[in-house]
Amino acid sequence: MNRLLYAPEAFVRPIMIEPLSARIARETALDPKRVDAAVALLEAGNTVPFLARYRKEATGGLDEDEIRRIGERLADLRALDERRATVLASLNEQGVLTPDLRARVEAAATRTELEDLYQPFKPKRRTRASVARERGLQGLADLVLAQSSGAGSAAALARPFLGPSVATVEEALAGARDIVAETIADDADVRRLAREKALRFGLVSAERIASAEDPRGVFKTYYAFSQRVDRVLPYQVLALDRGESEKVLRVRVDVAERDWRAAVAARFRSSARSPLGEEMDLAIRDAAARLLLPAIERDVRRALTEKAEARAIAVFGTNLRGLLSQPPLSGRTVIGIDPGFRTGCKVAAVDPTGKVLETTTIFPHEPQNRFHEALGALRALVGRHGATLVAIGNGTASRETEKLAAELVRLEPSARYLLVSEAGASVYSASPLARAELPDLDVTLRGAVSIARRAQDPLAELVKIDPQSIGVGLYQHDVDQGRLREALSGVVESVVNRVGVDVNTASPALLAHVAGIGPKLAERIVSHRNSSGPFRSRTAIRDVSGLGPRAFEQSAGFLRVRGAKVEPLDATAIHPESYAVALAALSRAGLAASAPVAEREEKLARFLEPAALRALATDLGAGEPTLGDILEQLLRPGRDPREDLPPPALRSDVLSLDDLKIGLKLTGTVRNVVDFGAFVDIGVGEDGLLHRSQVPRGTSLGVGDVIDVEIQRVEAERGRISLAWPR
Repeated sequence: MNRLLYAPEAFVRPIMIEPLSARIARETALDPKRVDAAVALLEAGNTVPFLARYRKEATGGLDEDEIRRIGERLADLRALDERRATVLASLNEQGVLTPDLRARVEAAATRTELEDLYQPFKPKRRTRASVARERGLQGLADLVLAQSSGAGSAAALARPFLGPSVATVEEALAGARDIVAETIADDADVRRLAREKALRFGLVSAERIASAEDPRGVFKTYYAFSQRVDRVLPYQVLALDRGESEKVLRVRVDVAERDWRAAVAARFRSSARSPLGEEMDLAIRDAAARLLLPAIERDVRRALTEKAEARAIAVFGTNLRGLLSQPPLSGRTVIGIDPGFRTGCKVAAVDPTGKVLETTTIFPHEPQNRFHEALGALRALVGRHGATLVAIGNGTASRETEKLAAELVRLEPSARYLLVSEAGASVYSASPLARAELPDLDVTLRGAVSIARRAQDPLAELVKIDPQSIGVGLYQHDVDQGRLREALSGVVESVVNRVGVDVNTASPALLAHVAGIGPKLAERIVSHRNSSGPFRSRTAIRDVSGLGPRAFEQSAGFLRVRGAKVEPLDATAIHPESYAVALAALSRAGLAASAPVAEREEKLARFLEPAALRALATDLGAGEPTLGDILEQLLRPGRDPREDLPPPALRSDVLSLDDLKIGLKLTGTVRNVVDFGAFVDIGVGEDGLLHRSQVPRGTSLGVGDVIDVEIQRVEAERGRISLAWPR
């Protein structure tokens, strides 16, 4: 897969460059053969989940994250090549494409390096230097740059350049300095060296703007902030950026004179023997103050922000994965409550399949204060529908509604309650999807339905919401929205395909995230299901209009036909292309495809031993990784990987801030993980912060984790709770 860099034949012949796959392998420290295979498969149109699950032999077992990194880097390098071709074409049109410059452009490994080389030739608006060139002062600037040691003074050297547009020696020298300053500031090597110095030794500082308003002291930490560039933490960068955008903070990057002078001196120096030495010194200072340092500051700020955003997006993605991977509370009839004060609490009862049974509105809080009437209404719902769980949205009035739920549980001992994140519920309620799913319900009641369904199956419900609306990160509205959307879509796709989707019950929103499907095909699958009845087998999915062989290949392994009668393997994660191998493995074990799990465990487990697996793979002509996956599915057909995680912590009582005492030990649920710690819901309406310094070394926390914590400090007036790891 060698790459040819093409540009117009008039000035660029095909140049052999390092293969993209080889460069990606070098940058990611992955095996070159695996990377080469992954690149080829991605270019052939295969999806990431399909490659990670069903092409392990080809990719050498690369996981989804590794394959995504390869795909992202491949796209970045292609974009770099496109920009390189544009730059080469522009340089050629200007007649400045020397062999040396062409070689440097072709060798540029980053966008920054490429833009540095292009900077002197990039079309600009009129500058002081361009005006000076128009006045015929380029020759004098060349003398300054060369530090000519000819006889006479600077004035004598400048006089030949006087004319109608340049009246005095002072004007001539000033114009020449403008050209020299721009030449210095635009020099690729100067910019590179200055940037390197700034990224290592520069100082980021911030101060509060005197007239700025910050009533809650959100940015108080940064009113007098100073830190070396290479030591500023990602969340600090994003806080500084936000403080600056809200006109609360003034942020700057300072580069010491010794550092920027060293960068300039590597290419340009004044000579004590030249009569133009002082002009060079003045031009250097002007170049630094007016052009170079502002450009370097922008570059450093951009680099810091890009790095911080990448980190924030990664954290958001990790948290979203944890949230989507929370175990479903299947088999329960749930009462969902969307809390509110003046307009009341919206209530919806849904059966174990998510079907709406009944909706109502209760008014337990101010200003109506019909607490006992609301309690009676909830008890009646529990009695009519056999509900065993109350799911409460964690927004406005959730704390007060929690007291209502606790009283309900006291009167109905079989019930429990759970606080559910309602992030994005209002977005879903007003969406076309919600109108299609719940056409007869008011928009406010749809939120209560969503909250109830989130408790039953977080994944199936949360995929209906734009991931950016789910608050499990920091500064998600400040980062590059395109990259955030792409990263979060990848997380949703990954989780959905890891869990698998029942093709006969899944919503279009859920089906759309299955590898190879997408929104249009998802709608067609549901339409076909509604008109022709449930799919009886995986092969029947081929009858859906527009679902061709490639889409079927990519998606079939992730689509399940629960209780399949035609082919029991259709209920598993085994791909149809491997059915023959699966049936052969069952035959070797003396089992039928319908054999009970207990019998399978007795007869199949021995094949998972390394030596036995290797021998069986050889006999069946299958790859070991694929055969191992097949055997795991045969042992536990249709297993939901979320079942391995601890279930959500259900509650029967309620605490308040007043109940918290230092040293009190509680069980909580991790709601958000950030660089400086984790926010933990301990059931008091305010999440407590478990600072990273309190987490034992080597312990990794994720959203949805149920952990034990200890109260370290309570600031009731600020609603802040500090947590510690239990001793």
